[in-house]
Amino acid sequence: MANGGGGGGGGGGGSSLRMSSNIHANHLSLDASSSSSSSSSSSSSSSSVHEPKMDALIIPVTMEVPCDSRGQRMWWAFLASSMVTFFGGLFIILLWRTLKYLWTVCCHCGGKTKEAQKINNGSSQADGTLKPVDEKEETVAAEVGWMTSVKDWAGVMISAQTLTGRVLVVLVFALSIGALVIYFIDSSNPIESCQNFYKDFTLQIDMAFNVFFLLYFGLRFIAANDKLWFWLEVNSVVDFFTVPPVFVSVYLNRSWLGLRFLRALRLIQFSEILQFLNILKTSNSIKLVNLLSIFISTWLTAAGFIHLVENSGDPWENFQNNQALTYWECVYLLMVTMSTVGYGDVYAKTTLGRLFMVFFILGGLAMFASYVPEIIELIGNRKKYGGSYSAVSGRKHIVVCGHITLESVSNFLKDFLHKDRDDVNVEIVFLHNISPNLELEALFKRHFTQVEFYQGSVLNPHDLARVKIESADACLILANKYCADPDAEDASNIMRVISIKNYHPKIRIITQMLQYHNKAHLLNIPSWNWKEGDDAICLAELKLGFIAQSCLAQGLSTMLANLFSMRSFIKIEEDTWQKYYLEGVSNEMYTEYLSSAFVGLSFPTVCELCFVKLKLLMIAIEYKSANRESRILINPGNHLKIQEGTLGFFIASDAKEVKRAFFYCKACHDDITDPKRIKKCGCKRPKMSIYKRMRRACCFDCGRSERDCSCMSGRVRGNVDTLERAFPLSSVSVSDCSTTFRAFEDEQPSTLSPKKQRNGGMRNSPSSSPKLMRHDPLLIPGNDQIDNMDSNVKKYDSTGMFHWCAPKEIEKVILTRSEAAMTVLSGHVVVCIFGDVSSALIGLRNLVMPLRASNFHYHELKHIVFVGSIEYLKREWETLHNFPKVSILPGTPLSRADLRAVNINLCDMCVILSANQNNIDDTSLQDKECILASLNIKSMQFDDSIGVLQANSQGFTPPGMDRSSPDNSPVHGMLRQPSITTGVNIPIITELVNDTNVQFLDQDDDDDPDTELYLTQPFACGTAFAVSVLDSLMSATYFNDNILTLIRTLVTGGATPELEALIAEENALRGGYSTPQTLANRDRCRVAQLALLDGPFADLGDGGCYGDLFCKALKTYNMLCFGIYRLRDAHLSTPSQCTKRYVITNPPYEFELVPTDLIFCLMQFDHNAGQSRASLSHSSHSSQSSSKKSSSVHSIPSTANRQNRPKSRESRDKQNATRMNRMGQEKKWFTDEPDNAYPRNIQIKPMSTHMANQINQYKSTSSLIPPIREVEDEC
Repeated sequence: MANGGGGGGGGGGGSSLRMSSNIHANHLSLDASSSSSSSSSSSSSSSSVHEPKMDALIIPVTMEVPCDSRGQRMWWAFLASSMVTFFGGLFIILLWRTLKYLWTVCCHCGGKTKEAQKINNGSSQADGTLKPVDEKEETVAAEVGWMTSVKDWAGVMISAQTLTGRVLVVLVFALSIGALVIYFIDSSNPIESCQNFYKDFTLQIDMAFNVFFLLYFGLRFIAANDKLWFWLEVNSVVDFFTVPPVFVSVYLNRSWLGLRFLRALRLIQFSEILQFLNILKTSNSIKLVNLLSIFISTWLTAAGFIHLVENSGDPWENFQNNQALTYWECVYLLMVTMSTVGYGDVYAKTTLGRLFMVFFILGGLAMFASYVPEIIELIGNRKKYGGSYSAVSGRKHIVVCGHITLESVSNFLKDFLHKDRDDVNVEIVFLHNISPNLELEALFKRHFTQVEFYQGSVLNPHDLARVKIESADACLILANKYCADPDAEDASNIMRVISIKNYHPKIRIITQMLQYHNKAHLLNIPSWNWKEGDDAICLAELKLGFIAQSCLAQGLSTMLANLFSMRSFIKIEEDTWQKYYLEGVSNEMYTEYLSSAFVGLSFPTVCELCFVKLKLLMIAIEYKSANRESRILINPGNHLKIQEGTLGFFIASDAKEVKRAFFYCKACHDDITDPKRIKKCGCKRPKMSIYKRMRRACCFDCGRSERDCSCMSGRVRGNVDTLERAFPLSSVSVSDCSTTFRAFEDEQPSTLSPKKQRNGGMRNSPSSSPKLMRHDPLLIPGNDQIDNMDSNVKKYDSTGMFHWCAPKEIEKVILTRSEAAMTVLSGHVVVCIFGDVSSALIGLRNLVMPLRASNFHYHELKHIVFVGSIEYLKREWETLHNFPKVSILPGTPLSRADLRAVNINLCDMCVILSANQNNIDDTSLQDKECILASLNIKSMQFDDSIGVLQANSQGFTPPGMDRSSPDNSPVHGMLRQPSITTGVNIPIITELVNDTNVQFLDQDDDDDPDTELYLTQPFACGTAFAVSVLDSLMSATYFNDNILTLIRTLVTGGATPELEALIAEENALRGGYSTPQTLANRDRCRVAQLALLDGPFADLGDGGCYGDLFCKALKTYNMLCFGIYRLRDAHLSTPSQCTKRYVITNPPYEFELVPTDLIFCLMQFDHNAGQSRASLSHSSHSSQSSSKKSSSVHSIPSTANRQNRPKSRESRDKQNATRMNRMGQEKKWFTDEPDNAYPRNIQIKPMSTHMANQINQYKSTSSLIPPIREVEDEC
């Protein structure tokens, strides 16, 4: 075949093509002419076959015209350019290394000769001979420094250490992918074709890309330390076989697809690029991207080679055995080959293609078999919940972490998302390092509108950023209540708090803690601030506090647990005990700000109004003192006035009902009888002036109208501002109003100085004028208390909240079985504890502290007897040795001999605890010890002789334990029936870990094993308590941080953050001398039970109305009733021998009472109960007989007719002497009195207005509430 001319000249405008047809070969011959005006004819082919000539046809050059006319192909030129570049550069590098090596060897030999000459010439001529050498060395050093700086600059440019370098690296990768995309586009064209550079847009773009690659190649070459290895790198080889052919294409005006597919090898660097962009951060993600990029790049590159050889054919076959395959068909062929499927629809026909497939199968199959399973494993193990939370505008979110299980999450969500809560617009984000199981995942899906789950750890700042912890409203940390090592669990939660606070110090954290002593570690975190909402819910503290309150008022633990849990109302039509119990269960604790209509009224007045008219029960308020410090006061009494913006704590069935206290308006709602109609009114009441509010408060105190009241004269009104600063309205008691205003009128000419006005008026000091002093019983104790203070004896701890004694050795409190039997214990608390040397400490201090609260007088304290392993109790004793009236009987609670020795049949409460519960894997066996001990006690039988002895003989009762002695008798003490003959009637409360085990406590109940704990009979009766009921406190604390403070105030006996800080320092209570401030802390209310069998409320006990009882107790004794402890079978018409009782929370006003009811109430502290009495008279015989039907009652203090009452109290000595003379005449309702007591009918009458005024006057001078007067019935 005749060879045609090469590519046309660069002009191309005057070139023409003559096309001649060859009939046999059917080939096209391309001949380029150098003349633009003439054309030449071509000679016929020299083939052996005769080919007739045909007329010539002139056609223009187009991109579709193939360039292999007459077999003329230029692929070798493109390939030669790459090979010459590669091998030429390799030769130059090797030559340079060889010459450098030879030069180094020669210089090394010359250097040795010069050194020898230098040594021989001596040091004297060294300067002159070496000077030219030094100049050369300086020149070389300068040259080396210049080369080094350029090399360093190039290295920085390509190392991605700077922003410019990162941009350059990412740009090179992006352009490489762009060049690969151009190859995919061109792969649809023939392998080799004619293309005009000036008209082909893709060729121009590819040319620009390759120019950039060439510059980047130069930078890489300069920065490379080893040029030889750089020349042999994969990226360098890619450049060799892709960049030079582009320049050849421009020169020849033709294109060869060739080896441009090698650009796919750049995908191997994809993971590095993503790391530069800070997208890949985990090892799994980096590994996954590496595997995918290697697999895909190898796959695409091999497909490109098959596409080249199959569409070109074998060179030795004159390219005649080619087949038309698209690039994507080659991709398909390689995939079925690697997977060993091999359908056979597409296969290689050329020898080169088949040879390549042989070697590719060896490598590709190995890669497919190893990479694909690993990729699938990484994708399968990839966190399903590894995304990031997207905050929703206008919607808060909280983060919940810690112990995330199906049980903990379901309990939390059930309470947090309860329908009784008022519009919970909060999204819950769970963060845990373990993916949820199927059940937990299904739970999340059921609440997908408000719940999201992310897999991660709060110890990882990256995971904290994923859940947007910085914008979260709070972070809640759940604890594993059933772990074997509570200290380790607390340490884990403390580390979570540290991590979260380190990431965002301002975040509010609510965490659960298992051990009380571990709460001290939270105080070491600098950003931990309980004043900003950070709270630690100590489960051991609250659990044992609930149980301790049950020792004082049986069933209280159940009532409190139900109040702080969200329960739906379950209506039962049948007249059963469950009906009344469930009506009370639906009540919860809520807070709401009080309406301005209540401003100036006393707490009992507002409480009565809320209960009668609004159908709400208010038990506490948030009190703000003059220095703006707030604290929660539970049933503070009638000395406290409601101020503007007071927050009230209510017991109600839902949040909407509590809104009545905020919307109440006296002008609009005074005549409304249906509380549901009390809504936001439309009247615009003018804000009451300070003068008006203070005048209303004083007029309410004196009982007259504002028109007739002379408490405030006109002169006062002009100085209201000064008066408000001197006497804050919220801090002035009822009895002080008139005195204060008269004092202000007297002192009106000499008003307070500006400095004193800024400081809030005059300070309370002993030298202050009595008529200007603030008399607050909550802050200043009575004068008789101050007189009786003994500065040499420490009776209370340093805060005045608990009874205290000097540390005792444990040997001094240990009782043997015979000593315990001789002691004849009675009215005590027996604590049966299971534990040994290796058991985790449960913190018995939290059980003892509420029983040693200072609002009890010393003689009212119940003796506590621990029955258990002495080894375990020795470990707990360090926290118990400062509490009085504590004894230990070494033994086991399963021993009936030990139980009889401590007179368990005469105890007020038996508490069964275990420290070994969490050491057992089987949940059904975790409570086996407690259940066995409970059943053991219930099956015991007792002789009534011990009760008879105690009731009739005083010789066997040891000092300090005689409940009827004048010096040690409680005024409001818990009383119980004198003797018990069967263990079933012994008051017991058992702690359980597993809720389902409650079915084993009572063998005679009909509870279903699947019944929830709060619906079971033992829990409703207050004989069982499980720590799981405290889970609801997490959500309750989040919605209202005051709730936790209120419950801790109720159940712990007065633990405060200041006390916790002291315990954190010494791990024990510190004794302190009594001061007016510490003694004032004793003046706080406590929970008690009131019996209706006899006494001042006996008339209401038989068919009376609960609302009447509520109002009478509140008005007469400042006692706040909030529930009933009723016999289980009281609703039956036939008498029953069952002594079990159940709890009814907040009954309605019209609820009917029965004589056997015990009323839960909040009683005021009785200052006079601690006074010594010369004699004690007992109540009637009917009181004793009726008390045998009840398990525990409380008495009301009473006094005889005071005919010798002093008319004036000129001196404090005369007051005390007169009071001591009256002590012998005081009566009280006591049920375990001797049979020969003189029967007397005692009636307690409400106080008259004159008597109330006397009491108010008495309070203004001594800050002490006198005992309630008793009047003997003449008949």
